[in-house]
Amino acid sequence: MAENKINRRNFLKIVGATTAAGTVELITYRAYAASGSSPNGWNGTSGVSGSSAASMANTESPTDHQWAMVIDLRNCNGCKACTAACQKAHYLTEDQTWIDVFSMTDSIGRSYFMPRPCMQCENPPCLHVCPVHATFRTDQGVVLVNQGRCIGCRMCMAACPYQARYFNWNAGVNYPSMPIKPTPEMPVPQRLGTVGKCTFCVGNLNDGLLSECAAGCPMGTIYNGDMITDVGVNSMGNTIKLSEFLYENDAVSFKPSQNTHPRVWYILGHGQNLDTDDAS
Repeated sequence: MAENKINRRNFLKIVGATTAAGTVELITYRAYAASGSSPNGWNGTSGVSGSSAASMANTESPTDHQWAMVIDLRNCNGCKACTAACQKAHYLTEDQTWIDVFSMTDSIGRSYFMPRPCMQCENPPCLHVCPVHATFRTDQGVVLVNQGRCIGCRMCMAACPYQARYFNWNAGVNYPSMPIKPTPEMPVPQRLGTVGKCTFCVGNLNDGLLSECAAGCPMGTIYNGDMITDVGVNSMGNTIKLSEFLYENDAVSFKPSQNTHPRVWYILGHGQNLDTDDAS
């Protein structure tokens, strides 16, 4: 793209301009791509989805997109602009870091940074343990929380291997007057005594905008992707063919041993191993 910024609706114009091509697989991406297995390497069921999910959400999601994310660690400088953008847009408290940036150390002592949003798993443990089905997965592959149903038992928090869920303890947040009621896609304001998490900013994506974290990243580290059109876009206006980008850069997922099959992929570049590295 000639412009440096992705304007309103440009994102969907880009992802809608390419027909479906290739199969997007999981980690290691090359291994799945060579095996010919089903998309994301997942052949099971993901629990509550489809019509029952739509009945729990307050808006219907078009099914002509399958959202994903790519985080290119080669470009991340640890500035945490993604965290700040997310917290500002969703009016989150400091302890609510829906996308956090960790300082990591590799096996030979080198430091690097790792942003961690919700992994939007194909096989989400948080969904399976929820006793009231407050957690659900949409037809677009996004895992959401219906805070109107959440009873605050926090079983989902215990089940998440990525520690990407947060309990709403604070009732003193100064929320603006919102023209619409909170929805699972845009849970503002957060409901006291319930669990909140990254929503992939799916409302933004369906309205032609980048997610807040991707738009707020000055380094272009985060790509929003659509597995159907096989396209990804970052804040710099860089457009990728998703499957080729993942394959050529040998993309990996976080904690593959958990068998969660995330829709978030990482591009390494400094010899990292996300499954064995320790947080600093």
